[in-house]
Amino acid sequence: MNLSCFERRATHEVRIGEITIGGTHPVAVQSMTNTDTCDTEASVAQIERIDRAGGHIVRLTAQGTREGENLRRIVDRLRADGFRTAVVADIHFRPEVAAVAAKYVDKVRINPGNYPLDRGDFDALVEQCRERGAALRIGVNHGSLAKRIFDRWGDTPEGMVASAMEFLRICRAREFDQVVVSMKSSNTRVMVAAYRMLAEAMEREGMTYPIHLGVTEAGNGIEGRIKSAVGIGALLGDGIGDTIRVSLTEAPENEIPVARLLVDHFRSREGRFEVLRPERYAPVEYRRRSDVQTPVVHTEIDGRFRVIEALSGNPSAELRAAILSLDDERQPVVVRRRYDDTDAETVAVRAAADLGVLFLDGLADGIWIDAPALDERQTEQIELMILQAARVRFSRTEYIACPSCGRTLYDIEGTLAEIKARTSHLKNLRIGVMGCIVNGPGEMADADYGYVGAAPGRITLYKGREVIERNIPQEQALDRLVELIRSNGDWVDAEQ
Repeated sequence: MNLSCFERRATHEVRIGEITIGGTHPVAVQSMTNTDTCDTEASVAQIERIDRAGGHIVRLTAQGTREGENLRRIVDRLRADGFRTAVVADIHFRPEVAAVAAKYVDKVRINPGNYPLDRGDFDALVEQCRERGAALRIGVNHGSLAKRIFDRWGDTPEGMVASAMEFLRICRAREFDQVVVSMKSSNTRVMVAAYRMLAEAMEREGMTYPIHLGVTEAGNGIEGRIKSAVGIGALLGDGIGDTIRVSLTEAPENEIPVARLLVDHFRSREGRFEVLRPERYAPVEYRRRSDVQTPVVHTEIDGRFRVIEALSGNPSAELRAAILSLDDERQPVVVRRRYDDTDAETVAVRAAADLGVLFLDGLADGIWIDAPALDERQTEQIELMILQAARVRFSRTEYIACPSCGRTLYDIEGTLAEIKARTSHLKNLRIGVMGCIVNGPGEMADADYGYVGAAPGRITLYKGREVIERNIPQEQALDRLVELIRSNGDWVDAEQ
């Protein structure tokens, strides 16, 4: 078994304007604007910044007919400026807007949860894309499955795969193959499980559609980068993924260097290795291989743990193989990897991509990042963030924050910073910070509390999935959120 390399899942080529993904093409990186799609100047300027940063596929929201029609002006201006950026329209709720956007863009992304199968809207869109030479993305969201899917499967990875497959089968029946598919969730475990199951389902039916990877609502800063790297890295390590987006609650162009770092990190692993994942580590049912309930960081290691260090160019595969070959299969294991990078963000992204999957799969019990250029406190914090992103140890408030787009109803980046300043010290708490209702209530389903844009200058607060207060003036919303957390007894300092 060659542990230094991997083989990407076989896919066919899909053209998105002048960009081709799938086949033997490198994994492409992309982003999404957060401007008003009716503001041509701002949208074009942002797309050009993203393109200059290396993101040559850019998505814009088209929530209504006005936005859909304005895509023509945006595309015309980009071309006049000499940019060949592949332009993608993002459609939610209104299938008729997809028909408008499809007249102008290189790809249309639709949410299958918004398409009744008995109306023929999807069939018409497929034919329109075929005639124009446009591509199509079937973008499944964990939090917005169709009622017919939810009633049978719930909001599960199985339901996400069922949703995608029924639309992929329609595309195949119509002999339309310019299709990309995605399985987005803010929960890395759900996200990885859904993508793995999708790849297996497509393989069973002989489908080779390219796959778009991403963790939704990852947040910002180093935490957002780590969360994205854990989910995306786990799948790139499996050979799954033809294009990726790192979703950050920051300027969209900031996403591109992180995505490029992930792609480059796996590019050197061309070849083959055996993915050792026996049934007991199947993605749907999470199980730990040892009795350790709270995985440790390097400063907490004691004599119970066996330390296994990765030395090859493919640390995830090497460590997985070493763990599964232990004589005592229940012995607690610490996984160790050295990183000589001098930048903390680079160390964090690489380590999250290499080691996070071992915690998602329940194989490892401790993490040891050997990073000589960082101080011990920095290293320990990165280790804790990786464990939290893999959902095995929660040591800080988790923020499920959307990256914002043209639908966002307030300054989400500034608001997230304010919410963090007031709540980041709390223990075992998840707070959803969402720009609008499109993904808000569904994608923050794991959150304990939610802060969601309801209208310009207005916020709706949630406890779990229950609406507590609607349409609060934004200037009052943060104080009301704090009061809500306190009144429910969840204002507990992490140091207590």
